[in-house]
Amino acid sequence: MYKNKVYSMNRILVITLLISFIVIFFLGLFIGVYKFFPYSELNNIANQFESKTSDFDNRHLDSVNLENLVSIQNTNNLNEKRNQLIQFIWKTNTIPKQLPNLIDTNISDERFSNFSNLKQIDRLTIEMEHGLSSIVYVFSPENHNGNVILYHQGHSGGFINGKSTIQKFLNNGFTVAAFSMPLIGLNNQPIIELENIGEVKFFKHNQFVYLESENFSSMSYFFTPLSITLNYLSTNSSFENFHMVGISGGGWATTVYPSLDTRITKSFSIAGSLPLSLRTIVDDVGDYEQYHPEFYSIANYLDIYIMSSSGNGREHIQIFNKYDPCCFAGNNLSHIHDSIQQSVITFDSGNFEIIVDDSHNEHKISNLVSELIIEKLS
Repeated sequence: MYKNKVYSMNRILVITLLISFIVIFFLGLFIGVYKFFPYSELNNIANQFESKTSDFDNRHLDSVNLENLVSIQNTNNLNEKRNQLIQFIWKTNTIPKQLPNLIDTNISDERFSNFSNLKQIDRLTIEMEHGLSSIVYVFSPENHNGNVILYHQGHSGGFINGKSTIQKFLNNGFTVAAFSMPLIGLNNQPIIELENIGEVKFFKHNQFVYLESENFSSMSYFFTPLSITLNYLSTNSSFENFHMVGISGGGWATTVYPSLDTRITKSFSIAGSLPLSLRTIVDDVGDYEQYHPEFYSIANYLDIYIMSSSGNGREHIQIFNKYDPCCFAGNNLSHIHDSIQQSVITFDSGNFEIIVDDSHNEHKISNLVSELIIEKLS
């Protein structure tokens, strides 16, 4: 009798716990999906915790003397660094001068069929060493303002992921040239024969290390499509300025490329980089291109920020998502801003700025930032 009673009580307890678990699970799911009470309260608590963690990291990094890491002191230093980077990337003294291998005008792509203020899409095909190719879409608006934005997507997928941002730029009259990172999106993933290794399919940037040689740098895969597209767009005399916007890995490309090519007037990098000495968590390390030893021994990130900012009418803006779940989450970054801005001032032209976006907790270009970019370019 006693044993049966205990068994019944245990059974009731198990059933009660199981029902409680199911109720709590679906309640949490319901709150998370529809953002009902207490979603905002819980989200604020999480953000406060992340903010405290970020503050701790920044206090730890305050001891890093950024001024001592800046090697550019004058215009001669800057031009020398730029020339050295160009030489390293392309093994020549100039950026590429050629045009795209193939130009398909007024193509149809159902993924963008609902775009407004879209006159046509042109597709550029750019062939590179070892069989890699890059596909670039040029979106031309019905009513254009004479300015071009080079929009660069990151590692999460092709530029289709930036569809809403591209649409906003089109709506404001910008011609948009859209890029994906090598091996991603519409870009191919070739099989390359490697000596002593055999045939290898390339689908990750870290594999590019196998292609490095005295006569070739795989860093060119990230920048050649940008240069060749600019060559093509420059043949259109109606374009007045070329600007650049990128998110994540595309933000990295938007950090570096303007340092090489002064045709880029204003550039906006979102969640794209930090100086290597300030990367204190695994997620901030990035792919091969983010920490290429030889490349960054020529010019570190601080030097690159200066090079991308300096010049008549030029401006480079680093934008960090304060609560970014992916990488480069930022809070108190004034020490970077002050160090770079002080250096840029010495050149009497150009501007550098850091913006921290606390309007969301995602890895994206927010509405706030896209409107800010449009305002700065208008």
